[in-house]
Amino acid sequence: MILSPFLFVVSALALPTAFSFQATTLSAQQTAAFLKMNPDKSALSFGSDPRSDDVVSASSRHPHCDLPGDPSLVLTTNVDLGGDKPEILKKLSALVASSLGKPESYVAISITDKVSMCFGGSVDPLALGCLYSIGSINVENNGKVQNGVTDALEPYGVQANRIYINFFDVPRPNVGWNRATFGG
Repeated sequence: MILSPFLFVVSALALPTAFSFQATTLSAQQTAAFLKMNPDKSALSFGSDPRSDDVVSASSRHPHCDLPGDPSLVLTTNVDLGGDKPEILKKLSALVASSLGKPESYVAISITDKVSMCFGGSVDPLALGCLYSIGSINVENNGKVQNGVTDALEPYGVQANRIYINFFDVPRPNVGWNRATFGG
């Protein structure tokens, strides 16, 4: 038997069939979490390749394959956040979790402050960031994160037009945690 890594999205009309066929792959709670994080998808079915009759069983997949993944926000700024940094980290962790619809227990935030940086030929206060996530990267969610980061940094003199954040939707096999990847 050839194990297939393919992932297929099925239409809402096929949801009852797909769900009952793959009932051992995703619990109702996991399916609900996926649909909340991916409202543009109707349902998710793992492991079936339409070119074959083989189906990957739940026991042959790593348990990480069904977890929501690890959103990570990495920020660098040239301002001194001082003793407020722990509170900013917590605020941004909650922001990323709520904006992306992910459990906060999976969110990682890193802020490096007091860095030599230049933007537009000026060393005035600025921040650069990257947000990596398995899914949930879209215009609406990205805007929530951009606004929240701006709200967190403006009190330190970083203006909205001097904050760049790049958003990356990372494939599951390219995110590692706990000695495995989220792809299996």
